[in-house]
Amino acid sequence: MPEHVLIDGVTLHLSQPDPSDGQWIGQREILKQVLACWVVVDERDLPLTPRLVGTPGIGKTTLAIAGARTRRQDLYVYQCTADTRPEDLLVTPVLAESGTIKYHASPLVTAMIKGGVCLLDEGNRMNEKSWASLAPLLDHRRYVESIVAGITIRAHRDFRCAVTMNEDESTYEIPDYILSRLQPTLTLGHPSKADELAILKYHLPFAEEEMLNLTVEFLQEAHELKLDFSTRDGMNVLRYAIKRLFADPTHPLSRDAAWQEALKNCLGDEALDLKSLAEKKSGSLGGDIVPMGLGDFFFSPDDPLHPDYEDDDEDEL
Repeated sequence: MPEHVLIDGVTLHLSQPDPSDGQWIGQREILKQVLACWVVVDERDLPLTPRLVGTPGIGKTTLAIAGARTRRQDLYVYQCTADTRPEDLLVTPVLAESGTIKYHASPLVTAMIKGGVCLLDEGNRMNEKSWASLAPLLDHRRYVESIVAGITIRAHRDFRCAVTMNEDESTYEIPDYILSRLQPTLTLGHPSKADELAILKYHLPFAEEEMLNLTVEFLQEAHELKLDFSTRDGMNVLRYAIKRLFADPTHPLSRDAAWQEALKNCLGDEALDLKSLAEKKSGSLGGDIVPMGLGDFFFSPDDPLHPDYEDDDEDEL
């Protein structure tokens, strides 16, 4: 049965913690930095709420899970979306079978009450109105106000929080007064070759060495060329290639052919030629094109009124 607590006469039904295993492999320094943010060195000190920034699939969520597991605290994950409302973040009213209203505490509020760790996943997909409802929680006040339930909820002293943010264009711009509360910014880089191989082996222990090596070599080349293919992408390619080999033993593909097919189907044709893809992306960012000045919008290059106009007849005099 779900747990519940009574706050100012209102019964809140609590969420369940996330049961995921968060084994963190390699990059120990970034895990130490997260744990340092959550340390309290004095009774008057407060924990920090770090931003974990990086490309999708790089391991931000796993890092937060590993931090909670290291501290031996329950983890609660709230998945932020563009249509997240303040009541979704805090307390949601639900019509019970008896016809009465039941109040359900979100994973965030449950973590606040029980002294757990909350991960606000993909926080920059959330709008400003929802972030505004968290402003008092993220500073020295450490509480939230639920308008729906009509109560104020204070955070347990052991409550900790982190926010993950993807580096892509399909996100909101978070206002400065919220960003000032989400400090420091911890940026995740791609793992080394040895770490990436260890991660793949951990998640896919049944994969053959040959296919593991194909995947790691592809990922390392992509990282070197600054392409956005992540370790998660590599896992999906490898998993699909293994399934293709297993699913049709009567018409066996070579391992290399199965892996190439998986790469194309998971990541697209462009992934088959990383160097060409990198050159294409580099060219799309400007290449050798000279940027236009203000005069270019109003005058043609041969117009005497153009700021860069040069009269050839004057040069001959």
